[in-house]
Amino acid sequence: MASILCRRRQRRDAFFLLVRSFSVSSSTPERIEKILVANRGEIACRIIRTAKRLGIRTVAVYSDADKDALHVKSADEAIRIGPPPARLSYLNGSSIVEAAARAGAQAIHPGYGFLSESADFAQLCEDKGLSFIGPPASAIRDMGDKSASKRIMGAAGVPLVPGYHGSEQDIELMKLEAEKIGYPILIKPTHGGGGKGMRIVQSQNDFVDSFLGAQREAAASFGINTILLEKYITQPRHIEVQVFGDKHGNVLHLYERDCSVQRRHQKIIEEAPAPNVTEEFRLHVGQAAVSAAKAVGYYNAGTVEFIVDTTTGQFYFMEMNTRLQVEHPVTEMIVGQDLVEWQICVANGEPLPMSQSQVPLSGHAFEARIYAENVPKGFLPATGVLHHYHPVSVSSTVRVETGVEQGNTVSMHYDPMIAKLVVWGEKRPAALLKLKDCLSKFQVAGVPTNIGFLQKLANHRAFEEGNVETHFIEHHKSDLFADPNNKEIAQHEFSEARFSANLVAACICEMERSALKESPPAGQNLHSIWYAHPPFRVHHRAKCTMEFEWDNGYDDSSSKPLVLSVTYQPDGNYLMEMGENTTSLEVKATHLSNQDFSVEVDGVRMLINLAIYTKDKTKHIHIWRGSHHHHFRQKLGLELSDEDETQHKTSFENTSHPPGTVVAPMAGLVVKVLVNDGTKVEMGQPVLVLEAMKMEHVVKAPSAGYVHGLLVKAGQQVSDGSFLFRIKE
Repeated sequence: MASILCRRRQRRDAFFLLVRSFSVSSSTPERIEKILVANRGEIACRIIRTAKRLGIRTVAVYSDADKDALHVKSADEAIRIGPPPARLSYLNGSSIVEAAARAGAQAIHPGYGFLSESADFAQLCEDKGLSFIGPPASAIRDMGDKSASKRIMGAAGVPLVPGYHGSEQDIELMKLEAEKIGYPILIKPTHGGGGKGMRIVQSQNDFVDSFLGAQREAAASFGINTILLEKYITQPRHIEVQVFGDKHGNVLHLYERDCSVQRRHQKIIEEAPAPNVTEEFRLHVGQAAVSAAKAVGYYNAGTVEFIVDTTTGQFYFMEMNTRLQVEHPVTEMIVGQDLVEWQICVANGEPLPMSQSQVPLSGHAFEARIYAENVPKGFLPATGVLHHYHPVSVSSTVRVETGVEQGNTVSMHYDPMIAKLVVWGEKRPAALLKLKDCLSKFQVAGVPTNIGFLQKLANHRAFEEGNVETHFIEHHKSDLFADPNNKEIAQHEFSEARFSANLVAACICEMERSALKESPPAGQNLHSIWYAHPPFRVHHRAKCTMEFEWDNGYDDSSSKPLVLSVTYQPDGNYLMEMGENTTSLEVKATHLSNQDFSVEVDGVRMLINLAIYTKDKTKHIHIWRGSHHHHFRQKLGLELSDEDETQHKTSFENTSHPPGTVVAPMAGLVVKVLVNDGTKVEMGQPVLVLEAMKMEHVVKAPSAGYVHGLLVKAGQQVSDGSFLFRIKE
């Protein structure tokens, strides 16, 4: 107990918890000395770090797409298991077990996703004499089948949402069951998680398409396409409880997490403990979770998920995830424990290190998931190279869980998560303040991300007050998404971008001047005259013109050209002018290091950061200043000309297509073509289905007419923005 109290007094060192509270079991014949991590990305790196701290050697596995990935570099050994598609690599259980045998590993940690909730894989590990660091195969089987788990939970007295959990999957029967339950209903795969395959159906007219789409997505993600139906609760909260059991029959909970803020049925901000709940609720939901785990003889880490009806306060069992959760770090932060260490020690046969009454609850924690995705396009996943990647610095109260580094590629084959930002504070307001600050300093360039959107979420008044539910984003969309028709907001955003463009231009000029000063090139150089002190130019002060195109991150159809005149002053400052009707700005820029600058405008000094890289004959420039992040483009190899009107056209205008044209909203795989070329379609009619990162996206006709130029076929890969078809009247 003394060691537990000590943990509560001393904050964690970043996340590595150095004090172990497990006792060594003398009855275990062989302790785990080498672990194969059957996963990739941030969770693989997460497991490897704890294993290394415990002195356990690690083996990574990788597909061809991940040969240079961070988890491969982090492990002691790494073994190739197949080509990029997950079904041929990370979902290939036999290849992973063979890799473990080759490496001499005694145990396999599945992480989350992929094979982590496969009872067959857990059984295969056991059959091959490998310790599966997770629950028994029987518990995975019972709880992994969501229909079977609900029957078990009902028998154990855990509250259930009304629904159909049977094995019969005939579509006509399912339609009848949906009518019995009453619309709206929720269609959900019986296996897997992460929101994949989930559909909300408002009426019977949408049932068949939604049901078939859910089956396809479930089959692609989990290899099983069986579906269950549930009554859809219209004002729900998503609250889950972390449970842990050992092989000696002990089960406890580590309090609850609120995961209500979601997009595309996937969590993006989680927190622990849940805000605005009573101690009585916390006690009852924790007890229900422990009862659920005991009903299936559970041991190791698991999460029992509940849906809470905010109108009544009643909670219902939703499902149990028989693995470590993506959001487990927020629980670690409030209880001061390393749950991966707990997993390993339970696999070694050791008892849990504490009883339920000894579990501490200290402070508040948030986790924000940072994704490569296109927010204006409905959060569609994005792919590309991380040309600039600079996460915030970690500390005793800030963690960054990541599986990438600068220069890595976000692939279409896997989940587009870049990192998880985890923060802790003594109270919820303190933790939230830290979350906001860290989001503003988290720098990613090269792919679109949701960081700006996360900032809007964290700053929303309802979120600040803890008034969260699963429709939070939909209910507050007018506050969270840019309205191009709101001229006041549009003008404010443009003014901020224009100010950033002035700073960018001054910093670029100063960076060039500094480089020439430090390493003057041989021979005659006009730049050295331009940047002389004072600048030399006959009868004039030195001037240059710079043109940027502003990438408006919250209005995907909007790009703004900005033309600046830069005058280098005798005192070394830069006079910035943009158009005839705008006020000039004098900027003092000091190059600190790399692409870090100190700038001073009107007596106000600030630190800013730039990221500059070239892609597709275009220079990309990102600037971070305070809570603002702007992205500008410059065309390379083009000279400004008064006669060349095309120079002021945005890339959107220059690459526009004829009316009725539909382009791919994301890079992905064509999984189904629903009509033939030349078919007459109605507005909104589905034409084809794309899949990326195991998520389906239905591409629909933008207007009524005839499909023209539809040449793509099922199984074909398409790039983001590529032509798909056109609708002609």
